Amino acid sequence: MRWAKLDFELTESALVGDLEEATEKMLALKEIGIRWSLDDFGTGYSSLSFLKHLPLDQLKIDQSFVRDMQTDERSSAILDTIIHLGQTLKLDIIAEGVEEESQLLILQQAGCVHFQGYLFSRPVPIEVLDDLIASSFPHNGKNEISHAGLLQERIPIPLEFSRATA
Repeated sequence: MRWAKLDFELTESALVGDLEEATEKMLALKEIGIRWSLDDFGTGYSSLSFLKHLPLDQLKIDQSFVRDMQTDERSSAILDTIIHLGQTLKLDIIAEGVEEESQLLILQQAGCVHFQGYLFSRPVPIEVLDDLIASSFPHNGKNEISHAGLLQERIPIPLEFSRATA
């Protein structure tokens, strides 16, 4: 397996507990090339200490902020702040739940360059993926298309961080 192609996503709620132990395990896996993403940022037990201490590569902005950014000033301000904070920390920022061109334009203007959402595609079976990529991306002069790096299939892998019990 190519560990360099493997990204693990954690939610903030999965990190409640022993942050030091979680950090040590994440660093050990990062040494073999695994990348770490903090998913649904801003909706769980948000703590800036996660961003300070964890060896993260990506920050995924929860879709609730994207959905409400055009109608709620606070969501828009939080979104701008998360994008700026992530850029300052040299993290890849991914906006989740992008469904409309207007959302995409606002996110791009705010400096976000990575997106997920139905605007691009609904989930598809892997058998359909090659045709979808072929119709979405121009060929590079060769008669081949690679979907390496485009398919991010979610496979649940339980990571247990032990907690001291009394």
